Amino acid sequence: MTQDPPETEIVTAWRVSCDGGEGALGHPRVWLSLNPKTGWVECGYCDKKFIHEDFAGAE
Repeated sequence: MTQDPPETEIVTAWRVSCDGGEGALGHPRVWLSLNPKTGWVECGYCDKKFIHEDFAGAE
């Protein structure tokens, strides 16, 4: 059984940054590259899932 990520964001760029939001309650800013084959990537800190707009309807 897989668990859904806590948050999903549709993006237009193939490289995104994530800091967990929430100001001081977030995490260090990391830069993530979306997989060009699947069109998405998950943050290793907060599990937020970023999906490229070209793949948004594929899931």
